[in-house]
Amino acid sequence: MALSAYVHARAAETAAPLADAASAYSAALTLTPDNQVLAARALRTGLWAGDEALAVRAAQLLDKAGALGPEGRLLLAAEAIKDKRWKLASAQADKLAADQVFAFMAPVLRAWIAQGSGSGDPAAILAAGADPRSPLATYAPEQRALLLVAKGDKAEALAALQPLFAHEDRRDERLRLLLAGQLARRGWRPEAIALLEGEAAQVREARARLASGRTWSTPPPGAAAGVADFLLCLSSELATHEVPELALSLARIAGFLVPSSSEAAMGGAELLAARGQPDAALAALAAVPADDLYAASTATRRLAILEGAGRTPEALAEARAAASKAPGSVDSWTRLGDLLVEGKSYDEAADVYAKALAANGADGPGPAWVLWLLRGNALMQGGRWPEAKAALQEAYKLAPQQPTVLNVLGYSQLERRENVAEATRLVEEASRRQPDDAAITDSLGWAYYLQGSPTRALPLLERAAKGQPGDAAINEHLGDAYYAVGRRYEARYAWRAALVYADETAAGRLRAKIEAGLSPAFAAP
Repeated sequence: MALSAYVHARAAETAAPLADAASAYSAALTLTPDNQVLAARALRTGLWAGDEALAVRAAQLLDKAGALGPEGRLLLAAEAIKDKRWKLASAQADKLAADQVFAFMAPVLRAWIAQGSGSGDPAAILAAGADPRSPLATYAPEQRALLLVAKGDKAEALAALQPLFAHEDRRDERLRLLLAGQLARRGWRPEAIALLEGEAAQVREARARLASGRTWSTPPPGAAAGVADFLLCLSSELATHEVPELALSLARIAGFLVPSSSEAAMGGAELLAARGQPDAALAALAAVPADDLYAASTATRRLAILEGAGRTPEALAEARAAASKAPGSVDSWTRLGDLLVEGKSYDEAADVYAKALAANGADGPGPAWVLWLLRGNALMQGGRWPEAKAALQEAYKLAPQQPTVLNVLGYSQLERRENVAEATRLVEEASRRQPDDAAITDSLGWAYYLQGSPTRALPLLERAAKGQPGDAAINEHLGDAYYAVGRRYEARYAWRAALVYADETAAGRLRAKIEAGLSPAFAAP
């Protein structure tokens, strides 16, 4: 019976949804609680599945047997912190400090344990462990600011916040939201509003809520929120450096500490989707509260996961239902439009983007030029060029400085050999504003080629192909330019590279050029 349960659990681990694997391991662990191999697998599966009870049970069994690794030790420390069992948490932190790899985490845990238990100086404990050579040095300033907010020392906390935003990074927006939410919970509302700089949609929404006396789901200042933030920073860093398994475990432990954390849910969902576990990813996203500032982003990611899993009809049905339920929601219409474009339903997508524009209004929450650009693209792909051009020109009127608008309006006219001089001016301006963008560089090179200057075009097209070596259109443009200056061998090489990624229409044209050379009938669009 025990062997059968173990075999079933192992099979589920490799072939079934994570929730099923977790259930199988839970049953097997009940039958053979002394099996350390089984417990170790149950621990990892429980973490990844978000099955907190299974993960904790497996970790406790391994701890009792003296076989608990640092990942499980961190889980038990987090559980003790969440439950405010400070003596137990301290003991777990001490054991973690003995681990060669995870030891740098111990000062953060000890600092928060001191803050929660009211014993010791949390900032001093953190500073003592933040050796400049330690990985902790990167995260210590953020943790110190959170500790001071939790302590309620307004002057020191506000002074500690400012250096965190001296240099923007990918966590800047989320950190502003976390800290602003915690300042607001402290009653420091004006200071919270002042912290919310920037025009990201979530930051704007947070400012509006605070200004009108409302707030959002934010964990209270304290040990659970502080340790969760630390683990999420580590998880993000590990995911960037392609250590996805540990990154997922840390994101899950952070989610156990703060179940309402959208950052933990979204980070975990990304890692789960990458592992081919769409059901677990969707379950993770379901934990994000409806009033969360990232609820719209969560809904968008949910649809992408469904589509990526081949469940496009389900995604479309969900998107249609959301748009019908909230006809005034720009986000809902936009998400539906994006799905329709992916499914090549261009006419319907164009109509849906029009509804998004109507919902947005003159002074809506989103930049209208983006919606005009999306509508123009849908119309263009649907073969309705005059309407598409009009939509793209609306986008240009609203955002004449946006490189993407300049490029799309310019290049779409170049494709049709229409207003070539004006189109060239547009892509030149796009390139001036965004010189390192391969697609824009290609547009500019192609503009010069169409004006009879293949020699001038070549360096730009070569640079574009180097930036996006897998782009069929760029490689075809490069091949045409090579052929025009007499470099026939290199032209065929570029065309063959384009053929690897080309769609059916382009593939026929490329084969003809590879076989017979360039002629007006086979020129790239």
